[in-house]
Amino acid sequence: MRTLSQHLILFHTVANQREGKPHIVFILADDYGWNDIGYHGSFIQTPNLDRLASEGVKLENYYVQPICSPSREQLMTGRYQIRYGLQHSVITHDRPHGLPLDEVTLPQKLKDNGYSTYLVGKWHLGFFRKEYLPLRRGFDKFYGFLTGGEDYWAHRRPNMYSKASSDYHGLDLRDQDEPVLDQNGTYSTHLFQRKAIDIITHHDKNKPMFLYLSFQAVHAPLQAPEEYVEKYKNVQNILIRKYAAMVTAMDEAVGNVTNALKDSGLWDNTVLIFSTDNGARRSAGSNWPLRGWKNTLWEGGIRGVCFVTSNLLERKGTKSDALIHISDWFPTLTHLSRGSTHDTKPLDGFDVWDSISIGTKSPREEILLNIDPLKCKRGFSCASGDSKNSVFNTFTYAAIRSRDWKLLTGFQDQGGWKHRKTSGNYFEKPTDSPNKHLWLFNIRNDPEERTDLSEKYPDIVEDLLKKLKTYNRTAAPPFWPPRDPMANPALHGDVFGPWL
Repeated sequence: MRTLSQHLILFHTVANQREGKPHIVFILADDYGWNDIGYHGSFIQTPNLDRLASEGVKLENYYVQPICSPSREQLMTGRYQIRYGLQHSVITHDRPHGLPLDEVTLPQKLKDNGYSTYLVGKWHLGFFRKEYLPLRRGFDKFYGFLTGGEDYWAHRRPNMYSKASSDYHGLDLRDQDEPVLDQNGTYSTHLFQRKAIDIITHHDKNKPMFLYLSFQAVHAPLQAPEEYVEKYKNVQNILIRKYAAMVTAMDEAVGNVTNALKDSGLWDNTVLIFSTDNGARRSAGSNWPLRGWKNTLWEGGIRGVCFVTSNLLERKGTKSDALIHISDWFPTLTHLSRGSTHDTKPLDGFDVWDSISIGTKSPREEILLNIDPLKCKRGFSCASGDSKNSVFNTFTYAAIRSRDWKLLTGFQDQGGWKHRKTSGNYFEKPTDSPNKHLWLFNIRNDPEERTDLSEKYPDIVEDLLKKLKTYNRTAAPPFWPPRDPMANPALHGDVFGPWL
């Protein structure tokens, strides 16, 4: 016999299903590598993530951006970062920049469509003015931090390992618009798990929910409670041991949040998406067998772990090879919530729900991975065409994936292949010339990016350079303002927050 409360929960669940508005839970891991999850062969224990992925659809041809803010920008807007001048680096805590206010965000669209919208965890989309804060960008509730990273226990930046004398010091943890002063000593993965569960438990069942759970884990610094480190006592390398512990703590948190959805009667009408924001760092985590790491345009920096789990999927327990980019979530989730994208700026993202749920061919055939004219090697010009090719300046830092082909230009971090074992990390270096600035790979046949085909297929190179040139013509100028000393938290009560 069901209790009265269970009958009410069932009634509201059925009502939301009838209206076609599922609950949406988007879980974003930070700096989480391709080879850091059990189902990709990792020794790290991720039983909850593995189970959820096995019950849903694993996205194995899924792309993100190589660093934190750009992935979040494109998740929130469905538009490439060149469209709004944020193609260079991340949004920092000491420069007056952020996701432009005229960009419509995913939570704004969902809120207009009747959703309650919640953000728990990392923002990293700007805060120099109040207008840029999460509560002004579509979220009803916010509990988390504004900058890119901090200490996991003290919730202060810089973290305890920073030695830069120019770093600004301060607290970065907020509940709505107010600083949180009583959580020093609470591990952030546990704190954000607890807040997410509290939101789920108290959510108004009359409304569909959008919960964006943006973990700090497994971003630097390497910090984890001893109980998780102890699970890996047989791992010889202490850094690998700590990183593995952080992953397992996050995995446990995802399992607890999932259980809360089930206990609250929301799970049957929930679409849960788990994604990384970029590849693992060179110094921590593993993208094996992919080349490169975070902050590179090699596959190790941009090919992301991702899966979707939901009872609403037509196919479950499958893998998808559909080409999907993080910008696709904006139109996909807007349409899934019975919303419209007709009133947005032109989108670069596609609605890929049928590709995920049914297995149809992806509507996406190419991804602009970036064009950053400010990332240029000293002594070279990235503004004008080079003598060898007038289509697109191949000194310019850029990359594009088009169907099976991927082209990279500019002076890329040469990358390499890092194979992680419990005893340590083993690096295989590429043999490319340090002045090389053009590569072509068939990613379908060569996902590890070992065989450059640029000289063998000049016509394909020419075609992809033309595509880059077309994108570049539409790009907003990069906006990279100087550091502002007024951002120093010492001037604002020892707390990071708006300063203009």
